[in-house]
Amino acid sequence: MNMMFNLVVVVQVISALSIIALVLLQHGKGADMGAAFGSGASGSLFGATGSSNFMSKSTGVAAAIFFGATLALSLMANQRATTVGGGVMDKVVKPVPVTGAGAIPTTVPAAPAASAPAAAAPVASTPAGAIPK
Repeated sequence: MNMMFNLVVVVQVISALSIIALVLLQHGKGADMGAAFGSGASGSLFGATGSSNFMSKSTGVAAAIFFGATLALSLMANQRATTVGGGVMDKVVKPVPVTGAGAIPTTVPAAPAASAPAAAAPVASTPAGAIPK
């Protein structure tokens, strides 16, 4: 199954590269000098198309191969996901608890009893307006 998946990926990449090359090599419809002055197009929406040539037919074939490879890859990925089963978190390896001398204690020891804070020294009050000594 993995070899078939890799083969379809290679076919898809080759077809994508061929589509790019064929589109870049094709002659544009409005690239003539007469099209700049209005004499190159007929009354239709996209201009006069005429019959398709070898390059446009090859682009269509490469596009069909690309779409077929994309469909095959999506079906393979869907099939691969259902055969494995479970979610992403089901594949997580659960750690084995360590027991013995190196184990981390699960209970927190009680904190030592804190002694009461020392009483603050009494502050001598001075009458209002008096200068403290």
